[in-house]
Amino acid sequence: MVGCCRCMKKLTLLSLLAVLAFTVSAEETNAPAWLSRPLSQADCINIALVQNALILKAQSDLKASQGVVIQTRAVALPQLNAAGQYKYTDPNAIENFAATSQPNKNWNSGIQLVQGIYEGGKLMAAVQAASATKKQAIAQYQTQVADTLLAVRLAYYDVLLAAQQITVNEASVKLLQKELDDQQRRYDAGTVPHFNVLRAEVAVANAKPNLFHANSQYRISKNVLANLLGYNLPRDVMENIPLNLTDNFDVADWNMTLPDAIQQALERRTELKDLRQQVVLQKLNVVSAKSGYQPTIQAFAGYDWFNAKFSPPIDMDHDIHGWNAGVEMNWAIFDGALTIGKVKQAKALYKKSQTELEDRSRQIELGVRTAYSDFLEAKEVLDSQTKVQEQAEEALREANARFDAGTGTQLDVLDAETSLTQARTTQVQALHDYAAARARLERSIGAELASAK
Repeated sequence: MVGCCRCMKKLTLLSLLAVLAFTVSAEETNAPAWLSRPLSQADCINIALVQNALILKAQSDLKASQGVVIQTRAVALPQLNAAGQYKYTDPNAIENFAATSQPNKNWNSGIQLVQGIYEGGKLMAAVQAASATKKQAIAQYQTQVADTLLAVRLAYYDVLLAAQQITVNEASVKLLQKELDDQQRRYDAGTVPHFNVLRAEVAVANAKPNLFHANSQYRISKNVLANLLGYNLPRDVMENIPLNLTDNFDVADWNMTLPDAIQQALERRTELKDLRQQVVLQKLNVVSAKSGYQPTIQAFAGYDWFNAKFSPPIDMDHDIHGWNAGVEMNWAIFDGALTIGKVKQAKALYKKSQTELEDRSRQIELGVRTAYSDFLEAKEVLDSQTKVQEQAEEALREANARFDAGTGTQLDVLDAETSLTQARTTQVQALHDYAAARARLERSIGAELASAK
């Protein structure tokens, strides 16, 4: 695992700060950094961590969840309230008794501290729910980061594949064009029929669409990578984005048994961490719902001020003030079956969360098995292509020699040239598929975040 995750280990705070500084300097000069900067795969990952839109939105969601945590925990914390009132009343609207009079100007103020003592388990559930919510939010953020890292790696490999496919197809066209030129010279010398020239022209024409397609895929793949990196493309960049990638396909060996891979996936995958916290939250919701069956007890203490109403002299400056404290209990003996409904709903959601966790665990295991099988297939294909290109080059050399000696045909040469192009194409595709399959397998077991810590 040390070798297979070497690019991920560059995700350090220092590299992130360097990306930020580089981005700021590029903005100050009004020139995109990527126009003049070579990018390794680790560079692209670091840039995506800073600029990718999905990660930025996930960061906002993570910050928003902090507010949810505070709100959830607030139920268990004391509440401090302050209140005040000033009231003027028309003297004609005041009823006075003999030898007494009431002021028509009244004021009062007070401050009170209230602390819940017992609410049927709801207070402790709120504290635990706040912790579970925080863990769940972190797991959701890590899931988005892991998905983005995989997308960047695959996009990087797609750009490399398209670039090498251009090289392969350019070599093919050049080789076939050379054959066409040779046949044209032979025809002009009268040693071969015109049919040979026509056949060579057709071969060149048939090879060019593959080159056009490779160029198109190269443009598209670079646009996809630039979008994942959060780049705002300048309007004057028409088609070919000047991305300069420095890494090649990662073909280092990767050794892990399938049982170990499945076990690591079940331990590391943040999707399961998210669902485990969801199960905890739903269980706590059952506790909160059942608290409706129990009484609530609160303790309070406060201090009040108000103007005198009967003690002479009656004026605004004569106030009465003092402490108060006590305990309050409320118990809903019958709430119209509201609590019964809440408990029934909470239990059903709790059962559903357990089912979702079990189902997602099976899906992740299936995903690991599929990714593992795809990786083995890609490795077998790559291993099988080790000497194919050398053999195809040798076959072309022998076909040309036989043709020059008069013992071979032009068709043999064209077939050998086609086989060489196919071997080169298969080799490039095999390198891409191996690197991509390995990236997907690492994502399936949650290796990206583990290596980035």
